[in-house]
Amino acid sequence: MQTERTFIDELKHQYRHGGAHIRLIFINTVVFLLIGISLVIEKLSGNAGGTLSGVLHDVFTLETDFNKFLHKPWGLVTSIFSHFGFLHFLFNMLFLYVAGNMFLQFFNARRLTHLYVIGGIVGGIFELLAHALFPGMSENAVVVGASGSVTAIFIAMAFYRPSLQINLFGLLPVPLILLAGIFLLSNLLNLGSDDSVAHFAHIGGALTGILSVQNLHSSSNIINMSEKFTQRFLAFFSKLFNPKPRMRAERGGGVRSGKSDEQYNMDAKERQKRIDAILDKISKSGYESLTKAEKEFLFSQSKK
Repeated sequence: MQTERTFIDELKHQYRHGGAHIRLIFINTVVFLLIGISLVIEKLSGNAGGTLSGVLHDVFTLETDFNKFLHKPWGLVTSIFSHFGFLHFLFNMLFLYVAGNMFLQFFNARRLTHLYVIGGIVGGIFELLAHALFPGMSENAVVVGASGSVTAIFIAMAFYRPSLQINLFGLLPVPLILLAGIFLLSNLLNLGSDDSVAHFAHIGGALTGILSVQNLHSSSNIINMSEKFTQRFLAFFSKLFNPKPRMRAERGGGVRSGKSDEQYNMDAKERQKRIDAILDKISKSGYESLTKAEKEFLFSQSKK
């Protein structure tokens, strides 16, 4: 008899088995609740807009003013997991759920995660560059939200499977590439508008999505490069914090482990002396005169 899972057990099950997009939604939800609950507590304590708000702003937003950004560069990453408004959070998570589901039908979870992060970072860089290059951009703006990341996933799918049909409103079948085109056109026409939407982040995310499905198996593919860099980065820190005995390969297949050159040479001389002594014994008295230990030693050395 199958027992029903509790709410907590169901959450654990979804996190472990629901897919990479579900885990990303969980992370975004935890950050959203942390921010939201903290702000509510601050308001109820009569300190709205106080120190706590400042800390949350510093930790979870991306400053578009370049000088401010240099003091808080981590915002390029933290901002893609943070939302300060409920509707902003809700729509981004619904978009992530739908786009992520489609993406995982063709690609693996690792690739989706890399695309989410790289797409969000590139989107943030586009916002930084736009505010630095165009005087018409609003000053002292900050960027938050997963929009650039989700756009990268959505546009990647649209360019990888342009003819894939989406039932709009559950009724009207529309090619995915058409929806992507409408979305991109809308963002392009609204660049620079004061509507509190990071349109340049969407464009940056879209460009990342397009590049992610070009030359899929090439080492120059943006996601393949990201995966390779991450593997090397993790391997470096793994060696740094879990050092293994130093091994040196020698000509002929020999290996020296954790020994200085001086110690290794001394050991080699001792082995050679013992081998010479055994060979002398054989020449004088024959192989049968060797002890069991001498035979085993000679045999082990002959295999090296």
